[in-house]
Amino acid sequence: MNWTYNKKEIEDLSDFPKPTFGFVYKITHIKSNKSYIGKKVLFHNRKTKLTKKDLSVYEGVIGRKPSYKIITKESDWKSYWGSNKPLLELLKSEPQNQFTKEVLIFAPTKKLLTYYESQILFVYRVLEEPEMYYNDNILGKFFRRDFD
Repeated sequence: MNWTYNKKEIEDLSDFPKPTFGFVYKITHIKSNKSYIGKKVLFHNRKTKLTKKDLSVYEGVIGRKPSYKIITKESDWKSYWGSNKPLLELLKSEPQNQFTKEVLIFAPTKKLLTYYESQILFVYRVLEEPEMYYNDNILGKFFRRDFD
């Protein structure tokens, strides 16, 4: 099952507008009409220790040599189903065609991605409407239990 944006399927990276760091999404269980809203990045960066071959480039260079390099790798965005435990449990018992995966907005930077996700979570009032949303917190600061 692919992501959709404005009813168009997103199948690979070329379908994203330039520049896109990540996106805010909504996954909806069709039968219950209950949704989860989250964010996903398109690439992950990680540090890797330099090999002897990598270090050989720096032979004869005066000064401190680097000890690691940054490797960028595409994330698992195509097969991603969110991080919400109740939603993931439901996915084990229900077929994937009982869910929709919708991109709400694209974000060009990490900071804007977090801002857009927070904004959407507050506007949709996800903590105040537990019958409509699986989300139980926003930014790890605002919790559903605070409204009980």
